[in-house]
Amino acid sequence: MVWETQRLEGPDSQDAENILAKGSVLQKRYEIIKVLGVGGMGAVYLAQDLRFSGAKRLCAIKEMTNNTPDPHVRRLAVQNFEREANLLALLKHVGIPSISDFFTEGVRSYLVMEYVEGENLEDVLEKTEGMLDEDTVLDWAHQICDVLVHLHSQEPAIVFRDLKPSNIMLCDNNKITLIDFGIAKAFETGEKHTMIGTEGYSPPEQYKGKMDPRVDIYALGATLHHLLTKRDPRLEPPFTFHEEPAKLLNPALSQATNDLIMRALEYDETKRYQSADELRAGIKAALARDKSAGAQASAGTQMLPSAPAQHTTMLPGQPPAPSPYPAPQQPYPAPYPSPQYPAQYPPQYPPQYPPPYPPQQPGIGILDEAEDDLNDSILPIWKFKCEDEVRGAPTADDKNLYIGVYDHNVYAIDLKSGEFQWKYATEGGIAVRPFLYNDRLIFGSEDRIAYAITSTGRLVWTCPTEGRIRSSPVVEFDHAFFGSDDNRLYAVNAQTGRVIWRFEALDAIRSSPTLGDDVVYVGSEDGHLYAVDLSKGSARWRFRANRSITSSPALFRSKEVDIVVIGSSDWNVYGLDAKTGYTIWQFRTSKSVISSPVIFDDTVYIGSTDNYMYALDIGSGRLQWKYDAGSAIVSTPAVTEEALYFGTMSGEFICLGRKLKKVRWRFKTGKPIPSSPLVSDGIVYIGSMDHHVYALPA
Repeated sequence: MVWETQRLEGPDSQDAENILAKGSVLQKRYEIIKVLGVGGMGAVYLAQDLRFSGAKRLCAIKEMTNNTPDPHVRRLAVQNFEREANLLALLKHVGIPSISDFFTEGVRSYLVMEYVEGENLEDVLEKTEGMLDEDTVLDWAHQICDVLVHLHSQEPAIVFRDLKPSNIMLCDNNKITLIDFGIAKAFETGEKHTMIGTEGYSPPEQYKGKMDPRVDIYALGATLHHLLTKRDPRLEPPFTFHEEPAKLLNPALSQATNDLIMRALEYDETKRYQSADELRAGIKAALARDKSAGAQASAGTQMLPSAPAQHTTMLPGQPPAPSPYPAPQQPYPAPYPSPQYPAQYPPQYPPQYPPPYPPQQPGIGILDEAEDDLNDSILPIWKFKCEDEVRGAPTADDKNLYIGVYDHNVYAIDLKSGEFQWKYATEGGIAVRPFLYNDRLIFGSEDRIAYAITSTGRLVWTCPTEGRIRSSPVVEFDHAFFGSDDNRLYAVNAQTGRVIWRFEALDAIRSSPTLGDDVVYVGSEDGHLYAVDLSKGSARWRFRANRSITSSPALFRSKEVDIVVIGSSDWNVYGLDAKTGYTIWQFRTSKSVISSPVIFDDTVYIGSTDNYMYALDIGSGRLQWKYDAGSAIVSTPAVTEEALYFGTMSGEFICLGRKLKKVRWRFKTGKPIPSSPLVSDGIVYIGSMDHHVYALPA
């Protein structure tokens, strides 16, 4: 049993001296067994009623300690305590703990009531991985409404005034009990009362001292919003529920439940449900509507049967077998059109940017494919067919590959076999690389929402933005950092999704951030590379290129100077002093650079839409070599000790020997490859706009 209390940290707690010791006996009847918790006015104890000598009868004893020296104040406090006791004694309902006794000893008053076994809903919420089940929460709300109907039907009506998850107990058989009636008060029409309640759960009129049963309607709406979104209203600005409707934070919710919650949360009390009975009817209708529509279909994760053998295709060029999976469920139209390749890549720029190739330097050559022992017969280990283009990059744990697709889903695919495991649906295309952090995946979607889901596909939290999210997240220090087309860089708590700070740029942020010791580096479509203070979210410095920076920065550390490397659509690759933003070197390509740099062994590897993959010296920006891929490169390369892997907009995936500087193999897909590869345990994974994910021998 957990009451509205704080837990004791141990015997050295500052409250310990006021706590009754185990074995203490009150009224020669109640023997203290243990402390259940401590609140601002006293403790709550578990006790044995000694009057029942032949049976063990447990009870809960709530204590109020009154140490004020003013006798008038003490008298009022005792009167209030007795009011609670008499109030509870009149209430007979299965969802309200029954009271059996009350008394005062010295400066302490005690209320003896039924011991309710279970845990409060706030603790249930914290312990639950992912989101609570919608129908289960609605069933709890229906039971709470039963209690509220009983309270509000008293003469005069009793307003609970402090409804919240920590005051709701979940008992055996999924039964709900409302606890802590310390501030409940008989309501008299027109009477003003002091504002007592909990910020975040209390409606606007409660702050003005106005109190009627509709206060409890609002508080139940706030409670449902908290339980179904995991967004704690006590941590948010007051009265901002309508800026973040429940369905925005938890897209798996049915529209009926979202509408019910938001009506209960109307700031104007005349627009809310006008009684608990009316709200109860709305909950019943929402439950019935969910079931008639197939509640399972609204779940964000769709668990499908294991893929049959023909779904994993072994031979390139062989027509894929028909997919055994149903088309992705998309109850909502895609809010954004799917941009077409290659119209965006490579971007066309005005003629003031001529295409001179960088001057050749002694000892530097262009790799010649004709001289290579090119292997055109490489076979995929497996390939997996999705329902739309694959533009996002994959990530993996020791079991599964996770990749976002433009069919609005993140897929989990078995690393070794290529068999489907599960998919999680959003309402927009996914063009980012998910970040795997503490057994959860964090990623953004073009539906304007950042998601955290478990590695089994259950929603943990969402963070809405005001623009499409094409920036892959990075997680450090228990915080996730990502950009949005709303021009902001976000820092959010990786456990809860709560926004810590937002940094405002002048245009969309599609670059993925890179973290230094206390700085976040990120590019923007406004043409700037920003260095943002990690703790404050304010700009340390900014570097201006001549065109947009979609490329994601890479950080190189050395004893002399830390260098941030970034590509720009102004056709240049820049090496900047990480502390000041001053240019250390600049290398010019022939077209825009959208690919992100990778630094390996003092060498920068980066592609350009001028068809070349470049290798540059990290200290000077000097060209070491370049390779003509025959098509624009927007894919960010993957680099290992032995090889360099990248895709092209002609649909080829190329493996270059890093040390020998020779093409080891090429693999042709059916469409452009903007996706960036992942190399893991001797296998390279890559997605293509031909709707496939490929596993190739590295």
